[in-house]
Amino acid sequence: MTRFGTVAGAFVLSGAAWFLTIATSWWWMMVAVPMTLLVFLGTFDAVQTKHSILRNYPILGHFRYALESLRPELQQYFVERATDGTPYDRNARSLIYERAKGANEEHPFGTERDLYAPGAEWLIHSLAPVSPPDEQHRVRIGGPQCTQPYDMALLNVSAMSFGALSANAIRALNEGAKLGGFAHDTGEGGLSKHHLVGGGDLVWEIGSGYFGCRTDEGKFDVEEFAAKAATPAVKCISIKLSQGAKPGIGGVMPAAKMTDEIAAARGVPAHETCVSPPSHSAFSGPTGLLEFVALLRERSGGKPVGFKLCVGDRSEFLSICKAMLATGILPDFIIVDGSEGGTGAAPLEFEDHMGTPLTEGLNIVRDALVGCDLKQHIKIGASGKIASGSDMVKRLIQGADFTNAARAMMMALGCIQAQRCHTNTCPVGVATQDPKRMRALVVADKAERVRRFQHETVASANKLIAAMGLDGPDQLHAGHLMMRTDPHTVQSFDKLHPSLRPGQLIDDPPADWAAAWQAASATSFH
Repeated sequence: MTRFGTVAGAFVLSGAAWFLTIATSWWWMMVAVPMTLLVFLGTFDAVQTKHSILRNYPILGHFRYALESLRPELQQYFVERATDGTPYDRNARSLIYERAKGANEEHPFGTERDLYAPGAEWLIHSLAPVSPPDEQHRVRIGGPQCTQPYDMALLNVSAMSFGALSANAIRALNEGAKLGGFAHDTGEGGLSKHHLVGGGDLVWEIGSGYFGCRTDEGKFDVEEFAAKAATPAVKCISIKLSQGAKPGIGGVMPAAKMTDEIAAARGVPAHETCVSPPSHSAFSGPTGLLEFVALLRERSGGKPVGFKLCVGDRSEFLSICKAMLATGILPDFIIVDGSEGGTGAAPLEFEDHMGTPLTEGLNIVRDALVGCDLKQHIKIGASGKIASGSDMVKRLIQGADFTNAARAMMMALGCIQAQRCHTNTCPVGVATQDPKRMRALVVADKAERVRRFQHETVASANKLIAAMGLDGPDQLHAGHLMMRTDPHTVQSFDKLHPSLRPGQLIDDPPADWAAAWQAASATSFH
């Protein structure tokens, strides 16, 4: 039945209902009115020019759009198996929820993973395990040029801005960080009042928009930066070069979302579209980046300063290393953001096809720093789909000194992976600026859940390390991680990704690094 067939049927039923209403009982009006409305709807569907389905299937075509809108929920609750949901499967989400709530996190009947599939990974345990430590391990952030070092937890809140997240979500994350003694990255959206009320330690992230420390023209304002960097809660400063989920592009905050509160935090006009450019205007080239690092460290009173990036061309990171050797200026930390990282909104092509995944990114950064004999001065953070103790241990083995989590922390707040972050209709009040939706997130309750999730996840990582017979993460090495490369071959991570020896890039670059090392320049990324 196409075009006007459905409309004609509705018209006949409507006429019959009106006849029965007049001839027998006014109760028939309960049928007549809806049928009349359907006649008008069907007529409109048949003559409108926007939707082909509705033109050919008036009225009935709406069922297609209704089912399409329900598809994510139907998939997640009725179709999805425990191990095949994306980006986080049901087992991963359940583990986060259970740890955040303090519920039983045990899993019955053995693993559901296919350990014989290519790509399967596992850790090497010891026949002489030790007891896990009572205290969380800390990582000292601050090289020889830093005068206010900071002791970072092994797991921290990754970069998420106020504006991307609600005020209540930011407050709960920060209060959770205070309760648990770990750091909270502000994201590039500025240092808002919601980041400060909880008293948690902050990593202030500064992106190309210089939100919170910018002039009216959008340039970097060093005096405003210095004033805010002196805030006691700000423990480190991170320069955002690129983001795993959308490397190489900036961002746009539409005018409709630029509330007075968000505008105040960012230092931009309210109710106007705000654009973050793809690259920084305060510096250019590797040497300029390091000079900017030195400036921020000086004007912050010697606090640790580093940068975050999703690794692209290996020669570009080697250019930064050459600039470190040439200038003697060293960042205190580098956060490697994997392309599997998440974000509130990004073009699908960038999310799926741009940027280096975290494993390869960590390898490049770690080996480059070791090969330039710089690693002993610089700590490496890892960010990208870290949700469990095993995720943490694998990244520590691969070269990280500490880890950050964003989406896992959102789930600790109550996120249900509805994937509506960009629509302002988050059903649990995490990624929305709608006050009615935001009120669903009770700060005190969710702050405790964030604290508990971080504590239990780090405790799980410590148990894994102890089961490997090690006293702490400093003793981990690449031989502790195994990977099945095909159904019949297993190799340790150090065989799959051989490490460089200290200073090897300077003395004698290996063949697979020589071209990139030769192409790298301390003065230019091009």
